Amino acid sequence: MPTENRTTLTPDTPVRYLKGVGPKTAERFEKLGIVTLADLLCHYPRRYIDFSKPYSIAEAPADTECVVKAEVFAKPGGRILPGGRRMERITAGDDVSSLEITWFNNPYAAQKLQLGQEYYFQGIVTGGMLRRQMVNPQVRTAEQIKASPFEAVYPQTEGLTSNAIAKCVRQLLPHAELLPDPLPPEMLAKYRLLSKADAVRAIHCPATEEQAYAARRRLIYEELLVLQLGIGRMKNRGAAATGAPMRLADPSLFWASLPFSPTGAQRRAIADAVEDMVSGKPMNRLCQGDVGSGKTMVAAACIWFAVENGWQTALMAPTEILARQHYQGLAPLLARFSIRCALLTGSTRAKERREILAGLADGTIDLCIGTHALLTEDVQYQKLGLVVTDEQHRFGVNQRAALSQKAEDPHMLVLSATPIPRTLALVIYGDLDVSVIDELPPGRQKVDTFALGESYRPRVQAFIRKLAAAGQQIFIVCPLVGEADQIPDERKAVTAYAKQLQEQVFPDLRVAVLHGKMKPKEKEKVMAAFAAGESDILVSTTVVEVGVDVPNATCMVVENADRFGLSQLHQLRGRVGRGKAKSYCILLSDSQNEETRARLKVMTQTNDGFRISQEDLRLRGPGDFFGQRQHGLPAMKIADLSCDMRLLDEAQTAARQLMERDPELTDPAHRPLRRRIRQLFDTNADMLN
Repeated sequence: MPTENRTTLTPDTPVRYLKGVGPKTAERFEKLGIVTLADLLCHYPRRYIDFSKPYSIAEAPADTECVVKAEVFAKPGGRILPGGRRMERITAGDDVSSLEITWFNNPYAAQKLQLGQEYYFQGIVTGGMLRRQMVNPQVRTAEQIKASPFEAVYPQTEGLTSNAIAKCVRQLLPHAELLPDPLPPEMLAKYRLLSKADAVRAIHCPATEEQAYAARRRLIYEELLVLQLGIGRMKNRGAAATGAPMRLADPSLFWASLPFSPTGAQRRAIADAVEDMVSGKPMNRLCQGDVGSGKTMVAAACIWFAVENGWQTALMAPTEILARQHYQGLAPLLARFSIRCALLTGSTRAKERREILAGLADGTIDLCIGTHALLTEDVQYQKLGLVVTDEQHRFGVNQRAALSQKAEDPHMLVLSATPIPRTLALVIYGDLDVSVIDELPPGRQKVDTFALGESYRPRVQAFIRKLAAAGQQIFIVCPLVGEADQIPDERKAVTAYAKQLQEQVFPDLRVAVLHGKMKPKEKEKVMAAFAAGESDILVSTTVVEVGVDVPNATCMVVENADRFGLSQLHQLRGRVGRGKAKSYCILLSDSQNEETRARLKVMTQTNDGFRISQEDLRLRGPGDFFGQRQHGLPAMKIADLSCDMRLLDEAQTAARQLMERDPELTDPAHRPLRRRIRQLFDTNADMLN
């Protein structure tokens, strides 16, 4: 145990005080985020090796990690191989078959085994039925397995194996009580949960599958409960605030003005928003829906409602071209109600900018649509009551907050075209209420999707030529592919590919290039030219993923589609199918990986973004699914947000009941929970201020 007195051990004791952990090992632990004894106890196994259910040699599955029970028959001894490697070999067997076992550079592994003794060998079995083999297996005796049938396998790092981590964890297990238990006794009893110490001991060293399950359930429950309570406190921050006061207005005038009838889902989302805006508290609502589901129309109705109540609105989009798109769509529609709109971006000329700023300050402009230009200090509103942000995952929490500070507690409506399961949305966008638009407007067409191998390339190129000849346009998106650990040069990769297409494949067509290294004005120029029909093919990175509307683009070709997540592919596919012509999405990949092929097949079977996102989440996990974590979700140690939905539901209910009884968690029994929330959100402290 540690060299310091055992009575002085605390959760914050550095891991370097553990026996066998020197400075080098402590550095390696730090790479895994393990600095203290508490960190180590909470470094949970990612899976177990079950030694309690061994195979016979004949039944052991080939080329698969498994446990085989066999008796040592022969120990022919070791020999030195060319190059100096030492090889040890034994023969083991059961009543039916034999197994040849080899170790390299590990002379003691074979020496300590006794002839005639039965052992459990864990490794990969290779060879045919007549000559089965195993290399460098782990070996256990019957006594060892009786004491500990499951061996934990830990996330590891270079120079620090799972076995080395397990050895350190086992030293600490008698001291599991070091970890404070944030759950009050009545909660443990009500939900039949293990204590924290018992759960930690059982997760690292379970005696049965049931024990491992009970430990995992307790630790996941705690993690999700703390997350939900943290989110609840975020929501409570604004509970005392009063939003821009509004009264109900008759929406029939607005409905009558539309050139089409809104869907039931749009009407429900608008009703949710209106209910929020007349509640006396600031609205904080996420409106999420698939590409083309009509989120902008929900925003239009909310803008109309705010103006009817005498308030101004700001709508912020992530790019100038998207801001311009919103302006071109909303200004004519809202002009019918004498709603005065302005467009404010980085390229707005000085004279026009001064006029817009004056109009916002004196209230003659009702709606200002723009980019980050809306955040600058000189933009002041006379009476800002509603803030709408589009494609929220492109904006950080701070940017959203900066816009809302242009007024005292304005209502906030966030539009997102990243469909995610509703229960999960309540976690990811924790400070927002959620409306889902889960039906497409009539007439919105399905995009036919094909997953094809490299052999189809000539036919794909012929198809592109045919579409271009018919006056239609094509997106070609390619991922960034680098050598080994190198980050590829985006500019070179995409530009070189576009050049090759222009010179060798489509010399008679107009090929344009778009990539993230371009300056914003360059990007806007290329995209605007494509939207105006000045190029036939746009070769791009995923910079085209968000929101660009080119009704004449009817085909999206994605190179190396296996390198993209399903949700990203779905976003890319949403760039086409916006006009009247039939549209297509072609996913090119030569990957033979079965899981990859199954993923791409999902894209060919459905256009339902919610189904696709659920599958993407299941396959990739929330970390990859959400990319750079702009949503501020703390990292989970054991909970899996794609799989633990039932427990998440339970935790959400318990958190809600607890917050109703003790919103500030000041009850002495709840103070450990309050401390735990602080720890979890430590890296996101601004979210809880």
